[in-house]
Amino acid sequence: MKIIRFVSHNDQLVYGLHDPETGNQAHVIQGDIFGKFSVTSKLAKIHHVLPPVLPCNILALGLNYRKHADETKVTYPEIPIVFIKATTSVVGHMSPILLPAAGPDNVDYEAELAVVIGKQVKNVSPSEAMDCVIGYTCANDVSARDWQIEKQKKQWARGKSFDTFCPLGPYLVTRDEIPDPQNLRIRTILNGNTVQDSNTSDMIFNIPEIISDLSRSMTLRPGTVILTGTPEGVGFTRQPPLFLQDGDIVTINIDKIGQLTNPVRREDQEESVTVVSGRVRKPLILSD
Repeated sequence: MKIIRFVSHNDQLVYGLHDPETGNQAHVIQGDIFGKFSVTSKLAKIHHVLPPVLPCNILALGLNYRKHADETKVTYPEIPIVFIKATTSVVGHMSPILLPAAGPDNVDYEAELAVVIGKQVKNVSPSEAMDCVIGYTCANDVSARDWQIEKQKKQWARGKSFDTFCPLGPYLVTRDEIPDPQNLRIRTILNGNTVQDSNTSDMIFNIPEIISDLSRSMTLRPGTVILTGTPEGVGFTRQPPLFLQDGDIVTINIDKIGQLTNPVRREDQEESVTVVSGRVRKPLILSD
């Protein structure tokens, strides 16, 4: 099922089951999506789309696609290369990516398949790892390359954790709808032009291996979001480099999940935008 988290027409925060045939409405979900829940017959109008989850942790992989490692001229890692993004970086579909006043000129896109953990797990084997997955969503691991590479001496967290640097959505697609997450086309479309176009089959470490490795001596709680790496085609490897600019529209498209679209704005032009409970109020556009 495609679970969507949204603000309804009467300003209520709602989880719902979205069906394209219902248009901008969803069947209201009662209960806890990480526990017991049921889909009701009640329809609620989708007024503002929110991130499908508010993560308790965001764990992300670097250099997990072979062709991306090749374009950066880095040898393939022997174990997953992991960094953490701030949970305050999360925004949803159609919320703006803000080019930070702290350094707006080297901001890059990164299409990623995000895995959402559904139940608590620790020291899990690869063969059992998928049992803890509730589903998947699209992610954009937005990255300020000057902070990531130069200003922080290759300590990645800050350059990847500015506000709005982790768009997620539009849906949480449950695991049963994606039986083979290692065979999904993944793309970034910038201003109508495809700049990343790959397949999750190019991952160096597959999803069970990633979950098992991350769970070694570390508890993965329900709501943990794992970003599984980006394919080739990122902006900083291009000649000349291609960085996000004010006015851009960037879309992450992953088979069976949908399209996550975000406009790009400079932070100093967004003084009137108010972030409340992980949402930035913007017009609704949903697209599969």
